[in-house]
Amino acid sequence: MRSVRAPAVAGLFYPADRRQLHAMLQGLLGEAKAVGRPPKALIAPHAGYVYSGPVAANAYALLKPLRHSIRRVVLLGPSHRVAFRGLALSSAQSFSTPLGEIPLDLKAQAALTALPFVQILDQAHMLEHSLEVHLPFLQEVLEDFKLVPIVVGDAEPGQVAEAIDLVWGGDETLIVASSDLSHYHDYATARRMDRATSDAIESLQPEDIGFEDACGRLPIAGLLIAARRRGLSAKTVDLRNSGDTAGSKDSVVGYGAYVIESGHLPA
Repeated sequence: MRSVRAPAVAGLFYPADRRQLHAMLQGLLGEAKAVGRPPKALIAPHAGYVYSGPVAANAYALLKPLRHSIRRVVLLGPSHRVAFRGLALSSAQSFSTPLGEIPLDLKAQAALTALPFVQILDQAHMLEHSLEVHLPFLQEVLEDFKLVPIVVGDAEPGQVAEAIDLVWGGDETLIVASSDLSHYHDYATARRMDRATSDAIESLQPEDIGFEDACGRLPIAGLLIAARRRGLSAKTVDLRNSGDTAGSKDSVVGYGAYVIESGHLPA
């Protein structure tokens, strides 16, 4: 991979024009009902903005009080295009979107590569949208930050948790797990399945979440294990599906936004 990972889904999942993208994000965040404590971590969806953007915005809007304090974002998402074992980092020095470039935290990545199940695998990042769609939201709500992008392949939840533990950091670090929920069920079935998944997240019980329930089950599981070890709590801030946002109710995809609360306001 070149030193800059170029956007793969700009113009498809979100606008490729900088001004249009900024305006869309401002509209989504402006309509968000941001109520709650600033989070240490969040779980948010990764579909096209017309479908999942309103749901993701309800989580990202809660980061506004942390705009100047978050300096690193650890972003984990599932692999949709490349099959591999373990966790994949990128050799790029920065990731770009229409809003600009985000430098990678090379020191954190070097520490992660000491884990036997973590590798540099640019193919896993090249076309992957599960991380990319979060970047414009992060650029809009945060100031200057470095990124640790992790694509999760065939891995154990405990391995994902171990990687998260290594880069957990303090108030300067935000953890983001990327996942949609159920796929292509009728509206009523999806609502029932997604409510059960939300209950499992709020209970910090990733064992109750299957691959049919969330495509990002492993990133979620690792985050919930890490949160459970620290005695933190999870809360649902939004739960909808494509039948609510922009589509038919005959066959829908579920979207949930959740926060792992830090429990205190930044100094």
